[in-house]
Amino acid sequence: MPMMRRRPVMRTVGRTAVIAGTATAVAGGVSRHQQNKNAQQDAAAQQAAPQEMAAPAAAAAPDSDELINKLKELANLKDQGILTEQEFNDQKAKILAEMS
Repeated sequence: MPMMRRRPVMRTVGRTAVIAGTATAVAGGVSRHQQNKNAQQDAAAQQAAPQEMAAPAAAAAPDSDELINKLKELANLKDQGILTEQEFNDQKAKILAEMS
């Protein structure tokens, strides 16, 4: 009884393993790239938020409740680490200037 050759099957199995490993590595790289891109976009949006918040306040003289709420919101942003101490102080000074 002649022995069957299994080498072509083993080559196919080996090739499949290499292709699957390459696909996994590429997918992981794409995923990391997308996560980094999203993190950069989120950081840019968070930096723009305090500037957008200050612009409408200059248009109309808000009442004291609105100003207090803005101060509380600024404090929350600072506590979360979104605003630096300097950014917080700058925005707070603008809000307090509106109260005068």
